[in-house]
Amino acid sequence: MKRKRRRPEQQSANHDRWLVSYADFITLLFAFFVVLYATAQTDNKKVARVAAAIKGAFQQLGVFTGSGLETGMIPPKIIFVQGSGGANAQIVANTSGPIATIEASGMNVNATQSPLGSGSPGVDTEKLKHELETALGDDIRKQRVQMRVGPDGLVVSLREIGFFDSGAASLLPEAKPTLTRLAKVLEEKNFEIRVEGHTDNVPIHTQQFNSNWELSTARATEVVSMLVREYGFDPRYVSVAGYAEYRPLYSNDTEEGRKANRRIDLVVIGMRKPTAQLIPDAGLPKPR
Repeated sequence: MKRKRRRPEQQSANHDRWLVSYADFITLLFAFFVVLYATAQTDNKKVARVAAAIKGAFQQLGVFTGSGLETGMIPPKIIFVQGSGGANAQIVANTSGPIATIEASGMNVNATQSPLGSGSPGVDTEKLKHELETALGDDIRKQRVQMRVGPDGLVVSLREIGFFDSGAASLLPEAKPTLTRLAKVLEEKNFEIRVEGHTDNVPIHTQQFNSNWELSTARATEVVSMLVREYGFDPRYVSVAGYAEYRPLYSNDTEEGRKANRRIDLVVIGMRKPTAQLIPDAGLPKPR
């Protein structure tokens, strides 16, 4: 009688294969959320730099100054075009013509002034800077005067040394020749000027000034008064601002930084524009 051969025992099924699919799924899910997180992060520094460049370009074009549009002005047209500069492209504001171009973070921003606007030409910053360097060359070499381009336009900084005594708001006699050369260039161009007073963070309390607010404002007012009285600036196109120690250029932790922060800034914010007409007083209530 033949014996039946025993069949080899069948291998047991692998019940752990689902772990492979589960691991793949977790990996894909992790990658998905990493991509979502990366795309949700905004580079706030680059956004702020682009906003500052756009604001400065529009103000130099005369489209708006400060926080509002001029009377009779419509908002400018903004066109965003993808550029090829890459993520590290440097911001460039070209405002020498009727179209302001700002390049930043691989993006071009074209700001075209409306034909219904005031039509005032923009400030040629490079040309003005060159003229001021010629007129103030000796003061710049002695570091009594510095120039830079800010969001609002060209800034001419008059450092405290050579213009004011410490804690005082009266201009020194030797400051007049420098102001004369500076005023001559700015006045013949019919610019609108904002004069800003700045101090360091060392508290002040004297018989004349109780705080750095008062000192910074008094110094700026002194410069504006001289521009109007002695150099014929139209008072409608000059303004005063006092910032005390709250807008430093350098760190106030060092003596050199504090010296540099004690300054008067003359900001060229644009060409002069026609002033708004007075509102008729026919609708005002009559006094009782």
